[in-house]
Amino acid sequence: MSGMAFLLFAALTVLLLIRVPIGVALGASSVIVYWATGDRFESLALSYYDGLDKFPFIAVPMFLLAGALMEKGGISRRLIAVADCFVGNVRGGLAHVTILACMFFAAISGSGPATTAAVGGIMIPTMMRRRYDNHYSGAVSATGGTLGILIPPSIALIVYGVSADESINRLFLAGVLPGIFLGLMLMVAATILAPFKTPNEAGVPFDLKRTLRTMLEARWALMAPAVILGGIYGGFVTPTESAVIAALYGWVIGTFVYRELDWAKTHECIEVATLITGTIAIIWGASLAFGELTTIHKIPQAVTALIHNVTQDPFVILLLISAFLTFVGMWMNTMAQVIILTPLFLPVVKAAGVDPVHFGIIFVMNCEVGFLTPPLGTSLFVAMGISRSTLGEISWAAVPFIVTMLLAIVVVAYFPSISLILPGMLNIK
Repeated sequence: MSGMAFLLFAALTVLLLIRVPIGVALGASSVIVYWATGDRFESLALSYYDGLDKFPFIAVPMFLLAGALMEKGGISRRLIAVADCFVGNVRGGLAHVTILACMFFAAISGSGPATTAAVGGIMIPTMMRRRYDNHYSGAVSATGGTLGILIPPSIALIVYGVSADESINRLFLAGVLPGIFLGLMLMVAATILAPFKTPNEAGVPFDLKRTLRTMLEARWALMAPAVILGGIYGGFVTPTESAVIAALYGWVIGTFVYRELDWAKTHECIEVATLITGTIAIIWGASLAFGELTTIHKIPQAVTALIHNVTQDPFVILLLISAFLTFVGMWMNTMAQVIILTPLFLPVVKAAGVDPVHFGIIFVMNCEVGFLTPPLGTSLFVAMGISRSTLGEISWAAVPFIVTMLLAIVVVAYFPSISLILPGMLNIK
C-alpha cells in the first residue's frame, strides 16, 4: 500500500475517532490527500457532482417519503392487524406479529429504522400491556425492523446498485427469498424464546371470518407492496418511477381513504425524508471522491491480494468479509458502509467468482446486524426510546436474534441460489 493510501485511511480513522461526522470525515481526508499530492481541487468538486448526478438516487427520498406517509396514514396499523390474524394465536404470538408486520412494512418503506418506528411504535406498547418484558419487546421490534433494508424496495440495495453498477431490479428480486428466509428464522427464534421471555397466554384463536374481514378493511394497505413492486417486476416502471408512485399512493390512501393524513402530518413526513436524504447525499458525494482516491492508489488491488493470500475459497472469503462488516457496523452507519466499502470488496469477490448481486445481499444482511450492535445500533435506539429500556438491557435482549441473523448470513452465503434463483428464473435485467 502506498504512502498516500496510508495517509488517506489514517486521516479518516483519526477524524472518525474524534467523532467528526462521517460525511465531513470522508471529504476532509480526501482534501488532505489532494493537498499532499498537489492535485487540483476541482477534481474533488467534480467527484461530488458526478456522485449525486445519478437518476436512481431520486428513488431514495421518494421511498423515504412513501414510508413516512404510509406510517402516518394508518397503513402500518392495518398491516399489523392482518399479521395478528395469522400468527397472533400462539404463545408469544405478539413477537411473531411484530416480525411478520415488519416484513409487510419492509415491502413499503425500504428503511430499517423507519420500519422499527412504524411497527414498534404500535407493537411495543401493546406487548408491554400484555405483560411482555419491555427489553424483549424492544429487541423484537428492533430486530424485525432491520428487514426494512433487505426486503425490497430497499434503499440500501439501491445505494449498493449504484455503487456497484448493478441492476437494481435484479437486486430487489434477489432480496425477496433471503428476506423471507431471515424473517422465518427470526420467528423460529421467537418461538424458542417464548417460554422464557413471554407471558403464559395465547392470543385470540384463528378465525377465518375475522381474518377475511380484517383483510378486507386493510385491502388498500395490502395493495401497497403490489403497487410498488408489481410495476418494477412487470417491466412497466423503473425503481425510481415506482418510488414516486409509492409516495403518491401513500399520500392518496392516507388522506382520502383512511383520512388519517392532514397537511401538518404530510409536512412532517416531507421534513423527515428531506433530512435523511440530505445526510445520505453528503456522505454519498464525499465517498465518491474518497473512492476515486482509493482506486488511484490501488487500494482495492491491495485488499484483493491480501485476502487471496489467506484463501481463495469464495465461501470463506464471504465469511471473512462478513466478519469485518459486522465489526465495522458497530461504528459506521449502513449507507456509509455500502458507499465506502463496496469499491474495496467488490473486486475481491468478483475475482473469487462470487456473483455481485449475491454479494450485495450478503453485504446488506451484514448491515442489518449493524442496526442491532452498539455503540451505533440505530434500530436499538429507536426501540429503546419506545420501550423505556437502557442500551445495555435492550442489547442483551437482542443477542439471540443477532446470533440467528449471523446464522442466516452463513446459510445464504453457502447457498447462493437463495439469492439468485428468482433473478435467474424471471430473467430480470
